[in-house]
Amino acid sequence: MVTDPATLFLAGALVIAYASRTGNRRNLETLRQRGWRLLVSRAWEWRREGFDRWAGDNGAWHDFQAGVAFDEDAFDEFLDWVATQPPPDWIVLPDIVAGGLASLALSTRYINRCLALTPLVLIAVQDGMERHHLEPLVGRNVGVFLGGSTEWKIARMQDWGEFCAAHGIWYHVARVNTRRRVYQAIAAGAKSFDGSSCSRYACNMDKLDHARRHLDLFAPEVTA
Repeated sequence: MVTDPATLFLAGALVIAYASRTGNRRNLETLRQRGWRLLVSRAWEWRREGFDRWAGDNGAWHDFQAGVAFDEDAFDEFLDWVATQPPPDWIVLPDIVAGGLASLALSTRYINRCLALTPLVLIAVQDGMERHHLEPLVGRNVGVFLGGSTEWKIARMQDWGEFCAAHGIWYHVARVNTRRRVYQAIAAGAKSFDGSSCSRYACNMDKLDHARRHLDLFAPEVTA
């Protein structure tokens, strides 16, 4: 049975960090020790690596980088695999990076199917989307995943955070790989973020985990 999304986050709690799935045992152990969760992507190997707390990514960013259309057939197969696992914290609905309302139309087609597998689904907001486009869709079980082009994402991070706070919904910021980006996500009111930095390099865990636990705006490393 899926868990009510309200149990996934308590007001004032530490921002939840997700790391992209990796097969590196040392890095996986570091993630476990620091309380990070795993983000399993449709685009890579479908393994939870023993993590009970995990989330499902639709793989759209991988398709965008490869210059191909979103692979719906592969996503359907991914959902079949998700159905055999303990329910994820949430699933990112299919989207088109920087795809505006076309992306939103794709996302909405999958809401019901994905909600059958998880207590919470996230709509990836993209360049061209505005608050009024999301208002009829969001709620207790439908939150926001900040996607989009890097420039748009940074420019609109605070705005979408305010939107999510006003509606009392989940807010997740994607592609967070530096301390500065962690600070920005926290300042915008994100309840969770994800990144690949700690999956690739265990040596980055100290600075990123410290950033999510201690907001130190005057730390030396503030590069984006």
